[in-house]
Amino acid sequence: MHLSQMAVSYVKLGLSLAVFVSCLLMIPSGSEGHFNKHSALFVFGDSLLDSGNNNYINTTTDFQANFWPYGISYFNPPTGRFSDGRLIHDFIAEYAGLPLIPTYLDPRNTEFVYGANFASGGAGALVESHAGFVVNLKTQLKYFGDLEKHFRQNLGDAKTDQLLSDAVYMFSCGGNDYLSPVGNNESILYPYTHQDYVDMVIGNLTHVFKGIYEKGGRKFAILEVPPLACLPNVRAGRPGNTCNQELDIITSLHNHQLSKQLQKLEKQLKGFMYAKYDLSTAVTNRMKNPSRYGFKNGDKACCGSGPLRGIYSCGGKRGVQKFELCDDVDDYLFFDSFHPNEVASRQYADQFWNGDSSVTTPYNLKKLFHT
Repeated sequence: MHLSQMAVSYVKLGLSLAVFVSCLLMIPSGSEGHFNKHSALFVFGDSLLDSGNNNYINTTTDFQANFWPYGISYFNPPTGRFSDGRLIHDFIAEYAGLPLIPTYLDPRNTEFVYGANFASGGAGALVESHAGFVVNLKTQLKYFGDLEKHFRQNLGDAKTDQLLSDAVYMFSCGGNDYLSPVGNNESILYPYTHQDYVDMVIGNLTHVFKGIYEKGGRKFAILEVPPLACLPNVRAGRPGNTCNQELDIITSLHNHQLSKQLQKLEKQLKGFMYAKYDLSTAVTNRMKNPSRYGFKNGDKACCGSGPLRGIYSCGGKRGVQKFELCDDVDDYLFFDSFHPNEVASRQYADQFWNGDSSVTTPYNLKKLFHT
């Protein structure tokens, strides 16, 4: 039925045009049916992608963002996203014609045919990273396995196989594995060399990629680790607010090893496809030349306290009650002392979706979703 005919039918039934429009807005743009017109999006990793899972675990406010001023640009009340608004995967879902991807641990969410979000703020690839306070990547994989069993029981094997093979699996993971032990200090990875430690992180990531592949996943979207060395929080704790050179070395090594490992998996695993987004360069470019990307400040947080507002006090619920909030969130690349604002997340999502090989390789997400 044409939309105009549908509107007439609503009016004949005594329903207002406003009701018709509101109902229309509930239909995800570009998705017509659960199994043949869309690819689901499953999200794993850390606070760059967590849409509120940590609201439902026994943790501390250090690992939560479900309080003001988080969400002030888009969500009321705050959802638990570590931002003033939407995150990278929220925009990717929009571009793919999907609704906001439901948070897996929210008991109100029971339908996951458009995907599920397993990400947990503070999580790492290593179980030891913030152990006991977050949902680590190994556990996120277990939750995905539980969901796969749910699909098979409720949808049958054929539809489940189709859903999982068509889906895109997005990851942001590794940053907490390096921030947790290194932080503001130098050389405390001992007895590990940088290479040994990165190999452990990449090894755990690879295990999860393979675990999803074994369950039918074929299309992977991976964010590089951002430039942790110069985050406002890291710089605020160092003499002269300088960047942490060890973090710079180890994150560069991680991103290099990640590229090599993904190329290896592409050769080893039949049908394995991936898009790797150069988040490190994207963030660095905006920190060095913020005005080129529409920001007024590229190194100071909008919300926090102390030097560069780098003390992680946004919201006043993490031990330090007093904090500052900037007048215009959009002026700042960083919303709090670790995380980008919504404008930056949209820019990253745009590049990941439409970008050429200078920013996302070997594919962009538009290609991945439409293959």
